[in-house]
Amino acid sequence: MHPTETLIRRYYSAFNLARWDEMLDCLAPDVAHDINQGGRQTGREAFRAFLLHMERCYREQLRDIVVMVDATGSRAAAEFVVEGEYLNTDEGLPPASGQRYTLPAGAFLEVRDGRITRLSMSYNLADWTRQVGG
Repeated sequence: MHPTETLIRRYYSAFNLARWDEMLDCLAPDVAHDINQGGRQTGREAFRAFLLHMERCYREQLRDIVVMVDATGSRAAAEFVVEGEYLNTDEGLPPASGQRYTLPAGAFLEVRDGRITRLSMSYNLADWTRQVGG
């Protein structure tokens, strides 16, 4: 297995175990995080704040994770299914009442020196909104 694939699998394993510090350890200090249908945040501390916000609003597990890595190991993509529960209302989104959802999603990643330097998320927000009754 390519070291980049190992890194990305470690990152998503930490996600599924809610081990935020282990996730953050996979990221470069200046990581660029492109939020699905949102802006870009930069840096580990911004990502930590994002994780804490997500933990408050959602409980999620990823399954059927597929990781694809280019020959150089500097670029990768991951595809997976998100099984989630909407716990607390997120700003600008429908009210939360424990609704469950299943959503295909993916990420594009850049890697340098054994750390993720960019993470760009992609999922269908309209599908998610429909599933939670918005």
